[in-house]
Amino acid sequence: MSLNSHIEWTDATWNPVTGCNKVSQGCKHCYALRFAERFRGVVGHPFENGFDLTLHEDRLNLPLAWKEPRRIFVNSMSDLYHERVPEAFVHSVFETMVRARWHTFQVLTKRARRLGELGDSLPWAPNIWQGVSVENEDVVERIDELRKVPAKVRFLSLEPLIGPLDSLDLRDIHWVIVGGESGPGARPMRKAWVTSIRDQCRRAAVPFFFKQWGGVQKHRTGRELDGKTWDQFPVIRSRQSLAP
Repeated sequence: MSLNSHIEWTDATWNPVTGCNKVSQGCKHCYALRFAERFRGVVGHPFENGFDLTLHEDRLNLPLAWKEPRRIFVNSMSDLYHERVPEAFVHSVFETMVRARWHTFQVLTKRARRLGELGDSLPWAPNIWQGVSVENEDVVERIDELRKVPAKVRFLSLEPLIGPLDSLDLRDIHWVIVGGESGPGARPMRKAWVTSIRDQCRRAAVPFFFKQWGGVQKHRTGRELDGKTWDQFPVIRSRQSLAP
């Protein structure tokens, strides 16, 4: 958990689940796995189990103690809709998000099929945003599963972007994030891929957020696209007015 996240599009992270396994090419150089495995076997460390899937019931109520409204990325170190996360635990996470109405929760998954299966049974309060990760054309069907979900904000995380997405269907999508891969073995992202997505967002009137160019040393490549920083967000009512 972090109350001050370095992820550009969120304020904090909350991990009631940690650990995962790879499901597509976007997972190839998973930063979360690389980080967690450094601490495998360190007794008492939050990642004592490395990147094995682990449920943390003691963390379920943490956001209720954070009184200042924040954007909170849910399970930055896992996937809430992992097939081994019990449905009852998913509901417990949602119950906390509903109760902590002053926060905005950003849930992101690559397991869009299970999201679609559970979607109708979950309490989609206005402060719960749901997104799917799409790294290339091979997994665009995840967007169709997302469209089935009655979240007030549905968003795409096109990161790590490892191929062109020139024909995105942005119907009923409210936000798009784009970012290149970073860290060891980072695969390159072409500018044409990014500008194509930005222009599609413009035509569809969808807010566009450019996170990073990435690379082995991402601080060298920065975040500007055509001389501008793109930090667009969906327009929502003030979270401050909902503070407890």
